[in-house]
Amino acid sequence: MMLLTFLDHYYKKNITVYDMKRRVFLKILGSAVVGSAFASDVLAGISIIARDPSTLKDDAHIKDYLHRMRNFDDHHPGDIYLDRKNFMLLESSVKRLKRVQRIVGHGNFYLLNFDGAVKTARNFSKVGKFSKEELKFLEMIFYADGASYGFMGEKPLKNMTDRVQRSKVTKIPYTGNYLYKGRPVEIYNKIIKEIGNRAVLTSGVRSVIKQFYLFLNKAYKCEGNLSLASRSLAPPGYSYHGISDFDVGQKGFGVDNFSDKFTKTETFKKLQNLGYIKIRYKRDNLLGVRYEPWHIKVNSLV
Repeated sequence: MMLLTFLDHYYKKNITVYDMKRRVFLKILGSAVVGSAFASDVLAGISIIARDPSTLKDDAHIKDYLHRMRNFDDHHPGDIYLDRKNFMLLESSVKRLKRVQRIVGHGNFYLLNFDGAVKTARNFSKVGKFSKEELKFLEMIFYADGASYGFMGEKPLKNMTDRVQRSKVTKIPYTGNYLYKGRPVEIYNKIIKEIGNRAVLTSGVRSVIKQFYLFLNKAYKCEGNLSLASRSLAPPGYSYHGISDFDVGQKGFGVDNFSDKFTKTETFKKLQNLGYIKIRYKRDNLLGVRYEPWHIKVNSLV
């Protein structure tokens, strides 16, 4: 409810909100030019307020917030949804990104930059080039402040065209993932050396376009609910996988590596005992993100 109050105040001229079956739909500048000015000028106010923990002093707000985080994959009253027009663009964009990934391969897709994705789509008829409306939609998603739908984390990648330099990453054998050279690789190698090969890299470097696909695909599967998607996946530009962080799991544990069940594994217990667990998204954090015990925080400055 508090978020909607802020939205109503800051978005009077740009957003239409209406109620349908207790769901709130968001219309974001459907025909306006969107870019960095949109993010910095229109959304500056809500960004500052939403990231101030003092806004959660009220017990009722705290309980509601914690309930959402602990039930991150449920729809909640006050969640922000895309309107029908933007949902259609979401659907076509996700399907096109999936076709791009199929063309370039999953490994290359982790490193593919936005311009590269657009070029690939244009050059392969099996993908089909992005329409102007889709590109405008993707720009809108990238430059809109995540705080407008509940993601309170910082944004390490400021530009949609930011790219992963291949000379600065290395592929980790038998994982299909990459890590940045330097401290990320050093930490991972120490983990494998001290814990053993049962520990495995489950997700490493992610380019802007990879994060686009993960976030938008989640939003698509949950009916355009941006709030729900952002509780478990950082919006594009907001993921620290883009500059340093990585995820670890236990071999043979599958998708449960990305759940609370991971904390019951021997791998997690050893990581914790050896002091490697520096979790970015701790339990009951105020960043609008679920607890992620598998997410290793590398960059200690942020």
